Amino acid sequence: MTKVTDLSSVRRPLAEANGLPNAHYTDPEVFAEERNALIFSQWAGLAVASDVPEAGDAKPITFLGMPLLLLRGKDDTVRVFQNICRHRGMILVEEARKIEGAIRCPYHSWCYGSDGRLVSTPHVGGPGQNTHDAIKRNELGLIEVRSHIWRDVVWINVSGDAPAFEDAMRPVMERWAEFEKPLYHGGFDSVFSLEVNTNWKLAVENYCESYHLPWVHPGLNSYSRLEDHYNIEEPGQFSGQGTLVYRQVTNENGEPFPDFEGLSNKWDTAAEYISVFPNVLLGVHRDHAFAIVLVPEGPEKTVENIHLYYARPDTDSGLRQRNTQLWKTVFEEDIFVVEGMQRGRHATGFDGGRFSPAMDGPTHIFHDWVASKVETWRASAKAAE
Repeated sequence: MTKVTDLSSVRRPLAEANGLPNAHYTDPEVFAEERNALIFSQWAGLAVASDVPEAGDAKPITFLGMPLLLLRGKDDTVRVFQNICRHRGMILVEEARKIEGAIRCPYHSWCYGSDGRLVSTPHVGGPGQNTHDAIKRNELGLIEVRSHIWRDVVWINVSGDAPAFEDAMRPVMERWAEFEKPLYHGGFDSVFSLEVNTNWKLAVENYCESYHLPWVHPGLNSYSRLEDHYNIEEPGQFSGQGTLVYRQVTNENGEPFPDFEGLSNKWDTAAEYISVFPNVLLGVHRDHAFAIVLVPEGPEKTVENIHLYYARPDTDSGLRQRNTQLWKTVFEEDIFVVEGMQRGRHATGFDGGRFSPAMDGPTHIFHDWVASKVETWRASAKAAE
């Protein structure tokens, strides 16, 4: 039976609340419960569409133990399928590659189109008989996982019963409506990954607050000070922080990246960083954006996949590389913090901690969201008994 944690103190108002209990960061049973309550039943980030830039590109991804296949079809539509043959459950694609014809199962050669249709079943009715009345190809296509692309992030809803993406994400989409413009992935020099020995939730918590900037990011804080930041709080949806003094990076000639067109004056100097629950961290600036997809690898390990985007496809490669390195430095500065908090969650006397009423609002909103989703999941599981 799954360990039942007491979340009552987490649901209290900010000034009175405690953080999530230790088990939510260390216990495999609670991790499995959260997989269903927080990730599989919501719209969660899996990858980015730029991972499969051309028709026929396929990328296998293991997501919380589930073998998935990210595939751009011949119709240029990006889809997500379970990466298994409908015959005996064999893994179909072992490594990222281009699908030139059909997706062929290496076990018995059942073949699937890039849209998931089952198109060939050799010898299924006996030697030389490639059909059988009991094998209805139109019912045995690849199992598709509900997906949606926004800001190039491929969001998936494994359970299939979350609200429509546009309804579930309306608040954050409306907040950044000005940025509903083409995004151009910077390419190979604008992507990197960090493997961090921490629970994925601590990466969310750290990202959504600016309280730690003076001590953890002294370089960033030298021009974007703590007092230049503001909290972003949308209970039940997302939280984060913004700065009023974004400073553009420039090349040796003092030239920045081209701006996104049509932005209001606010974005001349402002930038925002939002944790979209459960596991996607987004940033927007006048001249570039980024997306971080957190992939939980277990209770105490997370892979952070970071992608940078620009307003035009022809940006200066040297400047892109410089920008990527700047952000890589910032995100690497956070590693010791989230790993230190993870080790701290093994202190048996820790009660989840308390929040600064002035500075920790975004973090508390995330904790409250986690607690509310877990409680809802538990209630529905109990009702189904």
